Amino acid sequence: MTLHAHRNTSHNQPTEQILTDTSWPAPSTESAVRATVSVPGSKSITNRALLVAALADGRSTVRGPLRSRDSTLMATALRSLGTTIDEASDGTWRITPGPLRGPTGVDCGLAGTVMRFLPPLATLAEGPVRFDGDAQAGLRPLATTLNSLRLLGARITGNGMPFQVHGTGRLLGGAVAVDASKSSQFISGLLLSGARFEQGVVVRHRGAAVPSLPHIDMTVGLLRAAGAEVDDATPDTWRVAPGTLAPLDMDIEPDLSNAAPFLAAAAVTGGSVTVPDWPERTTQAGDAIREILAAMGATWHRTAHGLTVTSTGLTGVDVDLHDVGELTPTIAAVAAMAEGPSTLRGVAHLRGHETDRLAALEREINGLGGAVTQTDDGLFITPRPLHPGRWHCYADHRMATAGALIGLRVPGVRVDDITTTAKTLPDFAQLWTSMVKPSR
Repeated sequence: MTLHAHRNTSHNQPTEQILTDTSWPAPSTESAVRATVSVPGSKSITNRALLVAALADGRSTVRGPLRSRDSTLMATALRSLGTTIDEASDGTWRITPGPLRGPTGVDCGLAGTVMRFLPPLATLAEGPVRFDGDAQAGLRPLATTLNSLRLLGARITGNGMPFQVHGTGRLLGGAVAVDASKSSQFISGLLLSGARFEQGVVVRHRGAAVPSLPHIDMTVGLLRAAGAEVDDATPDTWRVAPGTLAPLDMDIEPDLSNAAPFLAAAAVTGGSVTVPDWPERTTQAGDAIREILAAMGATWHRTAHGLTVTSTGLTGVDVDLHDVGELTPTIAAVAAMAEGPSTLRGVAHLRGHETDRLAALEREINGLGGAVTQTDDGLFITPRPLHPGRWHCYADHRMATAGALIGLRVPGVRVDDITTTAKTLPDFAQLWTSMVKPSR
């Protein structure tokens, strides 16, 4: 099922007013949800694998990649720079590197992995590479990436969207200090291309704690899988030695952060949801969802088939989400329907994501009758009876899925732009509806 969102319009007619509402009525149920939901591959792993493969010495094979707006933007950008990406009938991608070249343009959309991972690679292209994106992209922190590249020898015009990297086919590289307290992607972006810099790269973090450290572990793991020499033994310091990268041959894990709202659906309805192929070991931050839901009263077990979450009731939680900030909208939605207050801490950096997620969650949950207060680094949530209303997404896919989760237990919630989930999970609406109202 494909849904298309259009700007709401009204036309005054002589005898009547016609109103068009393109919002999505979130399915609700009074019953316990019981379902098995297969989610596609990880966006974070897919986009990292694409970039490493584009710099490798030979053709890579990537099975089960995510096809979403973010991964399409990454693949399109790499193709424009000279990489060949062929798709087999079974969905496998075969990526063949080519000489990186400009002039070309990169559409970042609203994808942090594109706007922060590709500029370092663009310095290795022969010719200029212009970057632009969605209107909201200009609000996302980016100066750390651009200034770091300048310190490493790159020439860049502009300090935010749009900007241009003047590629010369090489970058000196070396050591650089960065403040990555707003996003771990500042570090990952430099590391991913670092082996191709003449002196490699040494990235030292200076500032408050880096959020989402598991994502840097993911980056390091992929680089090592490609044969890169990476030293991360010193806290807040990462070294990538100069050298060639071997082609990848890998399967992409299911996206565990995209799976989180489905597992949470079991928790809030007292049901049971299974996500197949849940990995036993992973660097994905989304794996933390099972322990967080368990802290709120749910139970989970993993078998060869997958991970299953069951629940008979939920309590509030006091949890530090600093390393797993992407789960905050899901946990906030669950907390708004739990028994007892919750404190979500360590996520001040979410104010610089696709939208200011803390302000957005406060505004939208309170707009449905909830009681959410922002703190310096998170949210304090006191459950109250919620009522029907419109849930605004702010072009943020995680906000959209949080609205769907609340709508599961609050009839009459309308999500204003469910199509924004195409960023990482294009079939979300269909999967969600099938979970709530399975075909008979």
